[in-house]
Amino acid sequence: MTIIKQNDLIDSVADALQFISYYHPVDFIEAVHEAWQREESPAAKDAMAQILVNSRMCAEGHRPICQDTGIVTVFLEIGMDVQWESELSVEEMINEGVRRAYKHPDNVLRPSILLDPAGARKNSGDNTPAVIHTRVVAGDKVEVHLAAKGGGSENKAKMAMLNPSDSILDWVVETMPKLGAGWCPPGILGIGIGGTAEKSAVLAKEALLDSIDIQDLQKRGPQNRTEELRLEIFEAVNNLGIGAQGLGGVTTVLDVKIKDYPTHAASLPVTLIPNCAATRHTHFELDGSGPSLQTPPDLNDWPEITWEAGPNSRNVNLETVTSDVIAEWQPGETILLSGKILTGRDAAHKKIIDLLDKGEALPDGVDFSNRFIYYVGPVDAVRDEVVGPAGPTTATRMDKFTEKMLAKTGLIGMIGKAERGATGIEAIKKHKAVYLMAVGGAAYLVSKAITAARVVAFPELGMEAIHEFEVKDMPVTVAVDVNGVSVHQSGPAEWKKIILTKKPA
Repeated sequence: MTIIKQNDLIDSVADALQFISYYHPVDFIEAVHEAWQREESPAAKDAMAQILVNSRMCAEGHRPICQDTGIVTVFLEIGMDVQWESELSVEEMINEGVRRAYKHPDNVLRPSILLDPAGARKNSGDNTPAVIHTRVVAGDKVEVHLAAKGGGSENKAKMAMLNPSDSILDWVVETMPKLGAGWCPPGILGIGIGGTAEKSAVLAKEALLDSIDIQDLQKRGPQNRTEELRLEIFEAVNNLGIGAQGLGGVTTVLDVKIKDYPTHAASLPVTLIPNCAATRHTHFELDGSGPSLQTPPDLNDWPEITWEAGPNSRNVNLETVTSDVIAEWQPGETILLSGKILTGRDAAHKKIIDLLDKGEALPDGVDFSNRFIYYVGPVDAVRDEVVGPAGPTTATRMDKFTEKMLAKTGLIGMIGKAERGATGIEAIKKHKAVYLMAVGGAAYLVSKAITAARVVAFPELGMEAIHEFEVKDMPVTVAVDVNGVSVHQSGPAEWKKIILTKKPA
């Protein structure tokens, strides 16, 4: 009989979540580096360079890889011969560990969990509760696998009840382009096959905890149908040309992970869940000897890569920018922004639109005339920081607000991650505005371009409040120009043709 004390689990969970907030798994870094080395698309190569540089900065500075520090998912295996010495339930212990991790004063993590999701959507303030999957198994130990899953990639999960005769490969290939780039590729695909609808989803999520080994599988060859399917999906998805950040390129996925389970003769449930460029997961074991703390990796495992804007980058002063100036910007061009920008995400946009619909004035300090809005919810600052990691959020969520924002506020530009949908592009083209893309998965690197920050409106929204940032040489890419030309449409289409042309007949 093994006795596990209350604080052993709490301390281990808190330590693990702090650890994965700033350390990528080493296998992920190696895979991105390898993809960067062989990437042929300049835009995709640049995006991966930013991801790698950001990762090393976070490992050295112990600050979050991404501003979205995720929803905590835990897979828990409790041995039947384990006894707990605790006043709390197992779920309460895990949530206390989450609470302590996310409120750690030296590395505050962004609380993103909202209570009453179909109603008030009030932030819990400490990122609890976690999503916990528990199994009781043979043995006298506790195995804990946990991940912090960002909303951008989680929102791209897809599930289908296929017919038994349907092709899983065809469904994945058909589905992937519909995901867009909001999941921040390059990443990993987790696929769950079989069981029931909910079982396939749990399998897909659990598959994402496995280490990257697709290259080893390619070398030794598949030994069963599941391994064959992994290789087929890996090749087919990368042949789509979606590329890093959806800009077009030869690498879209770094690995494909599959878990399956017996299913009904009439059924073929399949769930696909992508992991993003801020892949965060780890595991630990409790055996009664005390807490299980993570071992820091060797920073020599991180490649020595530097990032700087290319010689053709355009420097832009946001204090003097006009509609005539942005009309000159070309799709795919790198822009270095300097000056003041306002921020705003879903909740802030809704408040702004409500005020506009009522004919009421916007709050003091919120003037969008000839200005840019940055779709971001930053991490709180610590120590001498101006702001914590402040990478972009998915821009398509703001598409439904874009027409009215451009028509009613004088806004001329937006900054976010991933593509814009048809509604957003139509509004951008109509009002001769522009959409700029910052790299998802490079939040700490982006924050270093922010020289001043203050909340100017809706402080009750927490991380979704409107901030004013002053930036210096903030790197972005022209993703949709004033004519409605989108690099997220042209880039993948071009690279799909290039890849297929190079394939042997």
